[in-house]
Amino acid sequence: MAYVRAPERVGEIELPDGRLLGWAEWGPEDGVPVLLCPGAATSRRLGFGPEAVGPLGVRLVSADRPGLGASTPSPGRTFAGFAADMSDLAALRGLADPVLVGNSQGAPFALACAAEGVGSAVAIVSGADEVAAPEFASALPGELRGLVDRVASDRAGAELFFRGLGPDALWSMVMDASPPSDLRVYRDPYFMAGYRRALDEAFVQGPDGYARDTVLAMGRWPFDLGGIGVPVDLWYGEEDTGHSPDNGRTLAARIPGARLHTVPAVGGAVLWKHPTSILRTALAHRARHPGGDA
Repeated sequence: MAYVRAPERVGEIELPDGRLLGWAEWGPEDGVPVLLCPGAATSRRLGFGPEAVGPLGVRLVSADRPGLGASTPSPGRTFAGFAADMSDLAALRGLADPVLVGNSQGAPFALACAAEGVGSAVAIVSGADEVAAPEFASALPGELRGLVDRVASDRAGAELFFRGLGPDALWSMVMDASPPSDLRVYRDPYFMAGYRRALDEAFVQGPDGYARDTVLAMGRWPFDLGGIGVPVDLWYGEEDTGHSPDNGRTLAARIPGARLHTVPAVGGAVLWKHPTSILRTALAHRARHPGGDA
């Protein structure tokens, strides 16, 4: 099974304010658009489902968030600003009513897009949960609780702390925290090469983009989960101990009609081990509710 492959098309678009936004694509150019919000500190080049996008007729598009990879930095950026960027990307690249996929730290960015009316269905995969939500105040391990409190009390200082991390440190964090079921994916030579390249590329402009992403994701999310009006599926591995304190149950309960899928025998590598199920489910939603109309 191939977990990843190099993009078939890459490029940049110019946004209305003059910034550049880097993108990468896989699958047929006339396929159903699926817009990926990648995980922490990974660039547009790390996709998923190379053996699924073609047979399912998917045009998979991944974009670098501002300050990562090829995308121009945008200091002080917000979730709403990112949603506006994705709306512009969809308009400029002809991605009508895209399905959104948010992986790991990309989860709140995908949900922010849905809250702003971008996208026709959402798949959250191994999603970073809103760890700053009051529900989790007593559920977080000490080190994570400390980081959440620091983001809340001293956002600038927290951002400075996260700037001290780089691709090697993040790779080690992933490998050290992953169960054997995930390591079988991450240690695959082709996956490892693609993941390491995506990490290195994400930091080509320095650590500021990653640091801003992390502060946004670890703070309170300033958008209304209850107002999301498109179908949302959440996918978590049973062995995932890092992305959500309760494997997505609280997050699913906060999103109207959301469905939680708990996948056995995997941790945080669900996106790469089960791409066909994830895509088929989201595409079925889009077919039933084009444009997000219920």
